[in-house]
Amino acid sequence: MTARLTSAVLVSALVRRVNQAGGSAMVLAKGDATAGAILVLTYQKGTNPRFFERGLGPQGVPALIASGPQDIGDAAAVSAYWQRRRGFDSDLWVVELDIAEAERFAAETFDLY
Repeated sequence: MTARLTSAVLVSALVRRVNQAGGSAMVLAKGDATAGAILVLTYQKGTNPRFFERGLGPQGVPALIASGPQDIGDAAAVSAYWQRRRGFDSDLWVVELDIAEAERFAAETFDLY
């Protein structure tokens, strides 16, 4: 069995990488530091919100997969979605990224490429 980085370390690394690249990253909700799931909310210049999380891809290997509603209308709907998810899973981390290619930053940080 191989060792895995904790959720807290992965989130910290993701936030640091995005901020160092000139983007904006913030933790909206802290989950379990050791093994909490991580929900990533991405924006590009404050628009086009999308959700991603680690999961199993079509080939059965770990991947960053799209999550949540595909067409989110406004900020209230975005907030309602992740808060509803937190209601079911208090261990869930929620991280917001606003940078070009935010999905790539998350996948690279989570070592999913």
